[in-house]
Amino acid sequence: MKQDEIDPRVFELYDEYCHSEMSRREFLERAGAITLVGGLSAMAMAQALLPRYAEAQQISFTDPRITPQYVDYDSPGGTSGRMRGYLVKPEGDGPFPAVLVIHENRGLNPHIEDVARRMAVEGFLTLAPDGLSPVGGYPGNDDAGKALQASLDRDELLTDLLNSARFLQAHPLSSGRLGATGFCFGGGAVNHLAVQMGADLQAVVPFYGAAPATADVPRIKASVLVQYASDDPRINAMRPDFEAALKASNADYVMHTYPDTRHGFHNNSTPRYNAEAAALAWSRTVAFFRARLG
Repeated sequence: MKQDEIDPRVFELYDEYCHSEMSRREFLERAGAITLVGGLSAMAMAQALLPRYAEAQQISFTDPRITPQYVDYDSPGGTSGRMRGYLVKPEGDGPFPAVLVIHENRGLNPHIEDVARRMAVEGFLTLAPDGLSPVGGYPGNDDAGKALQASLDRDELLTDLLNSARFLQAHPLSSGRLGATGFCFGGGAVNHLAVQMGADLQAVVPFYGAAPATADVPRIKASVLVQYASDDPRINAMRPDFEAALKASNADYVMHTYPDTRHGFHNNSTPRYNAEAAALAWSRTVAFFRARLG
């Protein structure tokens, strides 16, 4: 089902489902109660929005250009003191510039692993940490992952992601130059890392993520590329203050808004995906990291 075939009310309900404790069952029931005139049912639209990861995969884990593996590492001050992530090495001997890829609010699902492989194909040593690994890891479905991530202490989770960035930067195959990108929760986490790491983080690309507190923005020393959807009221409301603070601190930053897009437009596992905007945003992301990380 194409994006323009889905009623805006179903999109709004899906956004609420993604960012709240609403269960899949409640989402489908509430969608089914939406009255439409003719054509497709709201229930069919809601079902079409649920992710289809196998169909969305772009880079196979057996692709000869990469070597993926799961790695474990220490994470003092985090949820359990240990973390696990999906490390993907590009072909070649290295060292490589490094990029951290941070998941949405449901753990390291197959889509984010695929994004990590895409980044490695571009020549970056890539780590996608699983914030749920200290409590058993991504549970195999997004509903359970969302509930599990919501149960974590947020500060401890962010500490686990900070330790993941430091692990990647210090990896023997890393050049020491580090970038980070993330989506939704991950975009906000990337902004948090930019504040916490200062000059230790060279470049960040948050996709539709919450902006940091205005008072914290001067601590950002990384180059910043912010990717916005045009129809994303909650995140876009933070943009003016974020941009003003970046400008006031003489930050190296650029912001892009993609027309006719919704929150999650880069995720090609659901009809929120906008292929043209996602391709442009990705090409800009890769070019930005190449320019800033070498």
